Amino acid sequence: MAHILRMPEIAANAVEATLANWLLAEGSAFTTGQSLAVVETEKAAVDLEAESDGVLLSLLVQNGAQVDVGSPIALVGDSGETGIDIAAALAALGVSAKSDAVPISSEVPNGSESKTPPSPTVPAGTPDSARIFASPLARKMARDSGIALDGIAGTGPGRRIVRRDIRAAIKSASNTQTVNVAPGTSSQYEDIPHTRMRKAIAARLSHSKQTAPHFYLRGTCRVDALLQARAILNEQGTAKLSINDLLIKAIAKAHTLVPAMNVTWGDDATRHFKGVDISVAIATETGLLTPVILGVDALSLTEISSQVSDFVSRARVGQIQPAELDGGSITITNLGMFGAEEFSAILNPPQAAILAVGAVTREPVVNGDRIEIASVLRVVLSVDHRPVDGATAARWMQKFVSIIENPVLLFS
Repeated sequence: MAHILRMPEIAANAVEATLANWLLAEGSAFTTGQSLAVVETEKAAVDLEAESDGVLLSLLVQNGAQVDVGSPIALVGDSGETGIDIAAALAALGVSAKSDAVPISSEVPNGSESKTPPSPTVPAGTPDSARIFASPLARKMARDSGIALDGIAGTGPGRRIVRRDIRAAIKSASNTQTVNVAPGTSSQYEDIPHTRMRKAIAARLSHSKQTAPHFYLRGTCRVDALLQARAILNEQGTAKLSINDLLIKAIAKAHTLVPAMNVTWGDDATRHFKGVDISVAIATETGLLTPVILGVDALSLTEISSQVSDFVSRARVGQIQPAELDGGSITITNLGMFGAEEFSAILNPPQAAILAVGAVTREPVVNGDRIEIASVLRVVLSVDHRPVDGATAARWMQKFVSIIENPVLLFS
């Protein structure tokens, strides 16, 4: 029996989402678990999967439409159900087929050419070249970069446009970009349209800076013992631990020692957490993502390393799920690999803190009455003054530095 497919709440407390791309044409049959469409929130793009076998009878919204959670997006039928009166079925279900919702562009289908029948909106006899086949990630990259899919030669299976094709098109566009010269000036410039993710990042961080009263604490850690411990662990274990893995564990340890830091700010209450969940900042081609590692206080270093590696690999191909971006009371962001020795970061609301990590440098330090050369790491803790007082943050920094300089404490 025909029924309505509605926009799901793919992110906690989301009130709307964008129907980025339909992956099947009207009339297409699908199976349980098959991706029907790509849906975007401010944080990520995810596939909308079928909960049972069926057929896509009618598409009720266009690609790129902003849709309220719970609103109708398609009419679907049971497997093999075809030839029904669409208007009558929609009327019986209390849904009106709006003229501005259809037809969907002939670029909609990007599934298998051999399995997906032609869209009824594409006239019979239209050559295959009129239909553009692209992976969901390629479509998202093209849309975010302002690149048109028509004219791009796909190198994927069945001439499907894939990520490498979009990258090549972006590089080609940048090489041939016309540079504007502002009237009355000698300066050259290029306007690059904001992507949806960049707009979301800008809005979120602007809101954070405007509403959360930031204060900052700087810490300097001597990390010779930490580097030695890492080398020993990497020699004896199968996983190759990074300094960041050890820092994440140290943050969790400091949170257990100073539980007043393990909080988030809410309109009516400060939420205190029992376990320690930590966000890890990951740079991608389309923007910054901060997936959350859950229960870090109970994880081994190997488990932390494995989780971070998984997040990094999936973030690069757009496979981080919105639910993985929610939660946490603190974020770690590390620019040390770029040579930045020290920087401060903006809070990731509603978290209470973010730790900015710089590069390890060799420099002179005072040890008693002697000057020695040591490996030094500088960190800056940005804190929301609403749920956390200065003395609490100072105690946390003291514990964190002590753990870093005495890595045996990571295992106590």
